[in-house]
Amino acid sequence: MSDAGWEWDPSLYAGSAPYYVHGRVPYADELVDRLAAALSLDGTGRLLDVGCGPGSLTLLLAPRFGHATGLDADPHMLAEGERQAAAAGITNVDWVNMRAEDLPPDLGPFSVATLAQSFHWMDRARVARLLHVALTADGILVHVHATTHQGIDSDVTLPHPRPPRREIDALVKRFLGRRRRAGQRSLPEVSISEEDRGRYEAETYLAAGFNRPTRIEVPGAVVVRSCDDVVASVFSLSSAAPHSSETDSRLRGRASRPARRCQSRRPVQRTDA
Repeated sequence: MSDAGWEWDPSLYAGSAPYYVHGRVPYADELVDRLAAALSLDGTGRLLDVGCGPGSLTLLLAPRFGHATGLDADPHMLAEGERQAAAAGITNVDWVNMRAEDLPPDLGPFSVATLAQSFHWMDRARVARLLHVALTADGILVHVHATTHQGIDSDVTLPHPRPPRREIDALVKRFLGRRRRAGQRSLPEVSISEEDRGRYEAETYLAAGFNRPTRIEVPGAVVVRSCDDVVASVFSLSSAAPHSSETDSRLRGRASRPARRCQSRRPVQRTDA
């Protein structure tokens, strides 16, 4: 279990995979460069990207390794990752359809394991222990924090309107209910600050045998998004995943008017390695 009162089920991101690539802002190139420098990546070694989705981080890092493995519980996400890899001509990646909690010891060893916006869905204590076993003796775990679906609030003056996130959230609640949907269930109302969440996760890693983290911060940037991009960002979320075509058409019909360009601030991307 990732949070009290909620258990994972296969429909968590059902229908989201086609929207993920366009709906999520890509990780910054500087993030990859900073990680490559910090980890002394030289095109060798093995990468394990846990909860990889459609390979948003996997495919950026794969050229820095001899081989990369993307692991995810959603087969449609992995199929999208395979399509993206083929389109980019990346051939050193394999895809494993599996929950992180079931990670077998013989899948490794890996020199680097990454968790990018995925750890909160997992049995964190169990997964941390399994990753510690899956890594080489000098292996490194990288935990990436970001909000690539909507960016962050800022005082920066923008030439285009910001996406109407408050109205979009209200629209989702109108159609799907006020409780945050997560698969066939809903998440319990738990209020926890990012600082407290980070502290809990750091303690979880320490308990699993990892050292204290080294933090790397990559500054954000302004990005321009079309209305289709913004709509896709909503459908890329577990809380608004279009489990059916009916949900898709009802939300899309209301969320996509009027047609205009929107602008948002790319979030600061933080890694704990």
